[in-house]
Amino acid sequence: MIIYSYILIQIRPRFNQSVQSARFDPLCSLWRLRTLDLSSPDSKSTVEYISRWLIVASGENAEPLLPDIPGLEQFAGPVLHTSEYKSGEDFRGQRVLVVGCGNSGMEVSLDLCNQAAVPYMVVRNSVHVLPREILGFSTFGISMALLKWLPLRVVDKFLLLCALATFGSTKKHGIPRPKIGPLELKNVAGKTPVLDVGALAKIREGKIKVMPGVKEVTCHGAKFVDGQEEEFDSVVLATGYKSNVPSWLKGTDHFSEDGMPKMPFPNGWKGEHGLYSVGFTRRGILGACADASSIARDIALQWRTPATEPTRFIVSKGSPSPPPHSRN
Repeated sequence: MIIYSYILIQIRPRFNQSVQSARFDPLCSLWRLRTLDLSSPDSKSTVEYISRWLIVASGENAEPLLPDIPGLEQFAGPVLHTSEYKSGEDFRGQRVLVVGCGNSGMEVSLDLCNQAAVPYMVVRNSVHVLPREILGFSTFGISMALLKWLPLRVVDKFLLLCALATFGSTKKHGIPRPKIGPLELKNVAGKTPVLDVGALAKIREGKIKVMPGVKEVTCHGAKFVDGQEEEFDSVVLATGYKSNVPSWLKGTDHFSEDGMPKMPFPNGWKGEHGLYSVGFTRRGILGACADASSIARDIALQWRTPATEPTRFIVSKGSPSPPPHSRN
């Protein structure tokens, strides 16, 4: 218990810090990370952290992914990403175009429907829809338990049988399933299956309209790839998120232009000069746990000096950084 308490007090989060840049300094063989202190009254104060190791854990979903849809800028009504979405109450009585059919798109469409709006949900590609629970147990929990004993493809077949028994065919409602199973697709392409919370029932009832891909957004509506054209009051972009690592991590080729490690799982957790990444496996919490364990073991092997807090400098905007003097 004493050891556990000691470990806890060594974890000291720094809140209200917006990372501006991180770069390895070859002169001192340490990482320099500069943040903007958002708690400062004038929001101009910067903080510099200097460390022997840098673990990038900002994740695959750090900022909204905004699609390039022809004509979107000319739409007369409000356009917002699901990261800004609060409640369907704001759209009561409106015809709303929801672009995207993942978990966010399905849940937003359901909320809009429950708040007396009329959602039109765009399904451009195939997607797996699974029940949130199977026999009263979490579908995710059951999947993880079965994977300890059965091959992935066998578990996928089990999940698809449960989905078929629960929903019937989703293709006839405009939602085709991918050719490979939900867990295999998650591993191969990082595409997460949808866990249904009631949207599919509304789709079957016709209260959520399923539309094909958007060809063009007009001033008051949208044209679709199958020739249909509809008018809308608002547009909600349920188009997911992306990594923002390239915008602040400089001078390393560990990450690709899309902000993901170039080396595939399970080898993407370690870069050069003490750089690590965790949570970029497209495998959810299991992939993140595997990365974290590998990083902890690797740093433990390198640990040669007593644990001390990383040096922190408060630097006024535009002032030069003081020289580093910490090895941690």
